[in-house]
Amino acid sequence: MTTMTRDEALERLTGPGETYELASRKINDRKLKVFVNAPPSLRELFAEAASDAAFLVYEDERLSFAETQRQAARLAHLMIEHYGISKGDRVAISMRNYPEWVLAFMATTSIGAIAVAMNALWSSEEMHYGLSDCGARMLFADQERLDRLAQCPPLPDLDVIAVRPSRLPAGIPDLAALLAVARESEMPDVAVDPDDPATIFYTSGSTGHPKGVVSTHRNILTALMSWELDVAANALATGVTAAPLAQQPASLLAVPLFHATGSHAVYLQSYRAQRKMVSMYRWDPEQAAALIERERITSVTAPAAMTGDLIRVARVTGHDLSSLLTVGGGGAPRAPEQVRQIESAFHKALPNTGWGMTETNAIGTGIGGLDYLAHPASSGRCSAVLELRVVDEQGRVLPAGERGELLIRGTSMFQGYWNRPEVNAEVFVDGDWFRTGDVAYLDAEGYLYIVDRIKDLIIRGGENIGCGQVEAALLMHPDVHEAAVYAVPDERLGEEVGATVYGSEDLDVDALRAFLHEHLARFEVPRYIQLSSAPLPRTASGKIFKRQLRDGVAASRPPAAADA
Repeated sequence: MTTMTRDEALERLTGPGETYELASRKINDRKLKVFVNAPPSLRELFAEAASDAAFLVYEDERLSFAETQRQAARLAHLMIEHYGISKGDRVAISMRNYPEWVLAFMATTSIGAIAVAMNALWSSEEMHYGLSDCGARMLFADQERLDRLAQCPPLPDLDVIAVRPSRLPAGIPDLAALLAVARESEMPDVAVDPDDPATIFYTSGSTGHPKGVVSTHRNILTALMSWELDVAANALATGVTAAPLAQQPASLLAVPLFHATGSHAVYLQSYRAQRKMVSMYRWDPEQAAALIERERITSVTAPAAMTGDLIRVARVTGHDLSSLLTVGGGGAPRAPEQVRQIESAFHKALPNTGWGMTETNAIGTGIGGLDYLAHPASSGRCSAVLELRVVDEQGRVLPAGERGELLIRGTSMFQGYWNRPEVNAEVFVDGDWFRTGDVAYLDAEGYLYIVDRIKDLIIRGGENIGCGQVEAALLMHPDVHEAAVYAVPDERLGEEVGATVYGSEDLDVDALRAFLHEHLARFEVPRYIQLSSAPLPRTASGKIFKRQLRDGVAASRPPAAADA
């Protein structure tokens, strides 16, 4: 039974003397809400968590928190003493979700250097751009990335270290060999300030060059503490506290560490929670189910497409998935139908999700459990350290229920795009409000509803059509597994609704269109529906790559249905 409102719970938990006490501070001319008891930097976060509990699991390899800290310290000394890495230098990491990704990240941020989380799916050209753009001094790369680097023009100021190479390129040392002879020592004594830059994460960049998102230690730690606060507030507001676990909490790392969902929600949150992290080489729902059973995984956080895969496996697999307690979202919103499917597909797991961006360090709004089941189309309510507003094209704040562009500001917000002052001037308005590019509305209770991306909005003969609403209707059909909706150019109407769907062998386009007429307005039903024989292509962040699908449909122009 509810004992207090969420706002009352937050006020109590953030008051003086509380674990999540918030205080107002002026930082870089911005008045921000700061967690008084947060670790001052990632360096301290890592050190405080260095226990003997299991931390990193990859295939047959296992490292405790303390062992990981010791290896990261050895690597940090190597970086300083042999490569001259110092505060502010950019150190790029480009590889699969190997344990070495974590070691490189810990070592880099612990000595005040800036960890550049390179998109491991980039082409050689994109890789060269990223390394050049950030001015990287050092690169940790696995074999796939080394092969791509070999096709790039030389970068004379870049030191490269190979991770798990199958054929070591001439002149490039193997990290394992370097660590084998590195001296055992504590982490180098480097003063790291909360407002020093810690990371650069590159946005997906589906059009044009990607942009480097610069965040400080405070930005990141605020996001981690905010998630903890949300969990505590929900327990206080509902009067429902999770029972103590019989075993160590464990999370499945199924998304890339170069994406904020993987790095922040899964990886970095593991330290204070003393949570085991089980890493996958690549996403495979059958293997994921086997790992959940073997390692007694308690939480999975992944984009909707991947959790949808897991739901389908859960329905037919013989694996024991009863250890799962939460199935979190990230990267893209879930259709309401999938929210309900999570509750029914797993024994004890409840769904949760949220809205966030790389620029917000993955926080923004959150919702979970029974609240999510009651508001399955919502992304939740705002973090206590952030503020939201929805504005029209003239920048005027809109009342509850009206759709416009979502703006956000607060303590977890990034510092700006690396070397892109002209873009920063466009995206920050009224001082520190960030334009997200999302079409959204807030209801009277403060729940956020993401309608679409502004650039994805379909305008058909003057009618605005939200892709998300059409996708949600498609995913309600039992034979549809994945769906992407986008605009297709049309001479008469300007734009038409196009859709690509992946589903079961029994999926029939005519039957699907008839089904949609029961759930959508006539003008919202896709004129072009293309069936895919394989799962839909995705960007590095796990979102469906709509531009690729849209361009393919526009080029082929399949015949439209007569009644569309």
